[in-house]
Amino acid sequence: MPRKKFNLAGLNPAQRAAVEQVEGPVLILAGAGTGKTRTVTTRIAHMVSSGICPSRILALTFTNKAANEMRERVAGMVSKEDAKKITLCTFHSLCVRILRKSIDRLGYKRNFTIYTASDQVGLVRKLIARKSGKDENLDHGLALALIGRSKNRGIPVSEGADSLVADVERAYNQELKLLNAVDFDDLLILAVKLLNEHEDIRKQWLESFRYIMIDEFQDTNGIQMELVCSLSGTEKNICVVGDDDQSIYGWRGAEISNILDFERFFPDPKVIKLEQNYRSTTPILHTANSIIRHNVGRREKVLWTDEKGSHNVRVIAMPEEEEEVQFVVDEILAVNATEKRSYDDFAVLFRTNNQSRRFELKLREHKIPYRVIGGQSFYDRREVKDLLAYLQVIANPDDDINLLRIVNNPPRGIGAATVSLANEKSREMGISIFDVMGSSDFQQMLPAKSRASVARFVALIKGCGGSMCAERARYGMLFEEVIDEIDFTGYLRRTCKTDREKEQRAENVSEFIGLLRDYERRQGRNSLQKFLDDIALQQDREEDDIEKQNGVSLITLHAAKGLEFPIVYLVGMEEGILPHKRSIDEGTRDEERRLFYVGITRAMQRLTISFCRNRVRYGEPVSCMPSTFLDELDPAYLDVSSYEELAAQPMEREQAMDYFERMKSMLGED
Repeated sequence: MPRKKFNLAGLNPAQRAAVEQVEGPVLILAGAGTGKTRTVTTRIAHMVSSGICPSRILALTFTNKAANEMRERVAGMVSKEDAKKITLCTFHSLCVRILRKSIDRLGYKRNFTIYTASDQVGLVRKLIARKSGKDENLDHGLALALIGRSKNRGIPVSEGADSLVADVERAYNQELKLLNAVDFDDLLILAVKLLNEHEDIRKQWLESFRYIMIDEFQDTNGIQMELVCSLSGTEKNICVVGDDDQSIYGWRGAEISNILDFERFFPDPKVIKLEQNYRSTTPILHTANSIIRHNVGRREKVLWTDEKGSHNVRVIAMPEEEEEVQFVVDEILAVNATEKRSYDDFAVLFRTNNQSRRFELKLREHKIPYRVIGGQSFYDRREVKDLLAYLQVIANPDDDINLLRIVNNPPRGIGAATVSLANEKSREMGISIFDVMGSSDFQQMLPAKSRASVARFVALIKGCGGSMCAERARYGMLFEEVIDEIDFTGYLRRTCKTDREKEQRAENVSEFIGLLRDYERRQGRNSLQKFLDDIALQQDREEDDIEKQNGVSLITLHAAKGLEFPIVYLVGMEEGILPHKRSIDEGTRDEERRLFYVGITRAMQRLTISFCRNRVRYGEPVSCMPSTFLDELDPAYLDVSSYEELAAQPMEREQAMDYFERMKSMLGED
């Protein structure tokens, strides 16, 4: 039965051209606020309605949040059956699929564990302690950053083969392989290795996907580009969507050259520019265009809108940061009172995290609700990480790091000396700690009490693995029984300092079990490994669901990308802050200019930019210079003033009365 043709009437001419160009390489340059997601999802729906088999379509994004949003939109445009057949996922999710099928060709077992950031920290700390001499020291964060950069660039972290960091790197990679574990970088690297070295595997995936779409293409790195090239086949039906003007993750490995030199990888592409903006007003867009044109080598595009707007962009000079903070908070209060604006309409954007502290204090002082974008993820909570560690070990007993987390948690009579001995034997014999603990030779080395404890633990894990990983096992219910058997919640309660903490931690355990059982219900009984994969792939701090919180948003410029707010304050526009001092030293001012551009284009209706003449640093006042970026702004739609000038202006009577009433209410006066 032929599918119904999809209606494209609601698209502008550029969007329609992007949707209809299906064959061959396509580069869609989607400026900020130009309806990129709508265009991408409509393109997928149009492809399906045109008769393209949905199972041959692959759409890649960078975050689970973006993938979920896109998946929901597409599901509303095509039939349920077709929506299920489309592969719409993150780069890392795709690589997990590739590796789960064929990683054994690279010498791993298919039940490998994905190490999250905290797992990596645990392993690297252990290795640093083992490898470093008495007078040597190495920060684990630095070591991990260097190892990650090394993997992505394909070069060792240090030229000196005998250096501590090089030693840790070698040991780290060896241990991961021994533990049958991979980290996030490995997911991409090993998937590319499989496709490049095994033509039969590559052919399988080329046959799976005939049409590829990639969102936020400006954020891809070299390995992701290799993956895309390996999967694109001879037809080159690849469509990438991005904006080089919003490439702000160079420090994280993103290579802007992927989008700037797209023709080098995919010759003679169809290039389509989306320039009509549906978010911001003319003053905001004109100001944004005026700053970004100073970047050399960019792909030319000029954002425009039909929304004229009634507010120019303000640039305000502040005496010190105390006045900057007070001005912003006072104005939020005033606009909330006089215009009945929700606090959700306001956002304060800044270059570095530590700039938020003063705003938090002032907002609390005035009892204004706020949200700092970020915070501790549910899966980062101690008790949840413990439960995940149990599941990881049940699925992969060779996972030493997670095994060490649970081996005596709750206490079961396996002391530090026993664990240390098992660890030592593991290194000597080149096998996992679990295999050591399960051997009769090792158990005979232990005192009777410890021997019994180790034997019970080994039996517990083996028994759980046999029952929970079996075909059609009800692993959610079974795991709940395991938690009861080891009295995990009781142990948690005994280690809490307050009743509130006891309740919170117990609720977290219940919530986790609920999530596990719900996942089993939705995905089927044989899906424990998939649950663990999905959780590992969600460990992205920038994906916290801010919609579940309320109030003024305090957010860094990097985290603001993809968001929009009616009223925006972009604070701290000083040389050394934006552009950041590091970028000035390293010659990466272009990326800082793009960051400024991203900040400007978050504003929908009003934008205020401020800088301070003085700041307190390390307890001492220092004078500040306005950002040189401010000199690059076209003054056509700018209102430039100072704090002193604005403070001298008389307040309108109605505004003053509303503000006064608000203050009385806050103070609880009649």
